[in-house]
Amino acid sequence: MEKVGKLHRIAGPIVIAYGFKGKMFDIVKVGHEKLMGEIIQIHGERKVIQVYEDTSGLKPKDPVINTGEPLKVDLGPGLLTSIYDGIQRPLPVLLSKMGNFITRGAEAPGLDQDKKWKFTSLVKKGDTVKAGQIVGTVQETETIEHRIMIPPGKSGKVASAKSGSYTVSDTVCTLDDGTKIGLMQSWPVRRPRPINSKLIPAMPLITGQRIFDALFPLAKGGVAAIPGPFGAGKTVSQQQLAKWSDADIIVYVGCGERGNEMTDVLTEFPELTDPKTGKPLMNRTVLIANTSNMPVAAREASIYTGVTIAEYFRDMGYSVALMADSTSRWAEAMREISSRLEEMPGEEGYPAYLSTRLASFYERAGRVIPLGAEQEGSVTLIGAVSPPGGDFSEPVTQGTLRVTKVFWALDAKLAQRRHFPSINWLKSYSLYHPTLREWFRKNVAEDWEICVSEMMSILQQEEKLLEIVQLVGSDGLPEKEQILLQVARMIREVLLQQNAFHEIDTYSKLDKTYLIMKTVLLYKEKAHAALASGKLMDDILNIKSKDNFSEVKFTEDYQGFIKKINKAIEEELK
Repeated sequence: MEKVGKLHRIAGPIVIAYGFKGKMFDIVKVGHEKLMGEIIQIHGERKVIQVYEDTSGLKPKDPVINTGEPLKVDLGPGLLTSIYDGIQRPLPVLLSKMGNFITRGAEAPGLDQDKKWKFTSLVKKGDTVKAGQIVGTVQETETIEHRIMIPPGKSGKVASAKSGSYTVSDTVCTLDDGTKIGLMQSWPVRRPRPINSKLIPAMPLITGQRIFDALFPLAKGGVAAIPGPFGAGKTVSQQQLAKWSDADIIVYVGCGERGNEMTDVLTEFPELTDPKTGKPLMNRTVLIANTSNMPVAAREASIYTGVTIAEYFRDMGYSVALMADSTSRWAEAMREISSRLEEMPGEEGYPAYLSTRLASFYERAGRVIPLGAEQEGSVTLIGAVSPPGGDFSEPVTQGTLRVTKVFWALDAKLAQRRHFPSINWLKSYSLYHPTLREWFRKNVAEDWEICVSEMMSILQQEEKLLEIVQLVGSDGLPEKEQILLQVARMIREVLLQQNAFHEIDTYSKLDKTYLIMKTVLLYKEKAHAALASGKLMDDILNIKSKDNFSEVKFTEDYQGFIKKINKAIEEELK
């Protein structure tokens, strides 16, 4: 038996072939058009293959060629600013070759093979190097320096290393055992890249979104889930996180998204400006586009391709944020392939190994010390989930919740009321509060945690009072409770609501978020004092400064504005 076999049976993206040697997860070329596929089951001589492209037109006895290699991605200069499909084919290159429609069997290398990069060597002849050590740098974009590393499993003494201009396939460093180090390395996507050690996630990923930063913070190297029904604002929330989070590198995976949503991302991102540098945001972004009409097998590959690229930049010492939008479509692809394989279905038809696959993906997040490096790097994973009908009890949401520590629950009712981001503050939670407490105390304010606890307490009390209000009306409540409802309304309208499309309100500094919370608590304190001194309830609830407070969201000089508002609140409630 050789490397070439023959097709026996075709069932959608799953084909069965005989007559060639192969091992699990080998990449094969199927049919005369050489469609890319992957061996996912072996029964003696029978190989079951999932094909990453449309299989229409294939017929029994068509040839199958085994490459003998697993699915790998090319890692090196040129990743940033790129737009790939799920198996790392650069879409702009395919567009220039074949127009708007990708022909089957199309191939293109993940990195430009002809472009020359200016390499600066950091090692010299005779130096001892180990796996993961940085041997030189390439200025990949205006803002990001690409660090060339010794691949895992390689080490020794440097025989030669020279600065100069090289393509990604050229050798830039040679070890004494003959190992050649180039600007590019390949890595199998299903295997996590090795690390030295994992660290406790004790630093927040600052997103500039008030509800995330204050009430439900995410740590760098942490994992978060954004489940929500259609139209609740998942994609906009994911895009806001990609635009504004303080990660060094962004990897955005559109996994099985609708074509028009993915088009918005692909047209918007190249035009966005990075708030940190004033340069294009694409300078530190990798986009992976895999729309819902693309073959299902490629959806699963796109998630692994994205996380492997994220781990590569993490190994350089960067903090990386990966947005997966949405893991539900990935799970649906798994369900379709599982049913074609005639496996025993689990809950709602999903395969029994759904939870294991979800866990193995999210486990690749973390704040780590990479191989051969002292500086730390991190991969933060943020997965959107699209439960049918907004039912959070379905298997994908539940499987995700088991392994994520932050749950940002989107609410269709809030979206209908035009409250965005439509995060339900009573269903959402973050388990990173204890590890991040010290950071906020040192870097923002001593009483940050106290303010956050107070906000949550008021919102929870409001929920109980609203049930009573539905029965007796707000006038039937005791006066203290009426003030509490007013304070909760201020929190909802000023702290929790944020306009993603307003040039000032789209990003909120931690300092601004903190001052907003302090002003809310000042109003609460002064209103109770005014009530105790005999002021009329109507006068307390209808002060002008409270109504003007919401303008702080759209004010550039928020510190000066908040000082004025605080002074006015004190004057009016004296």
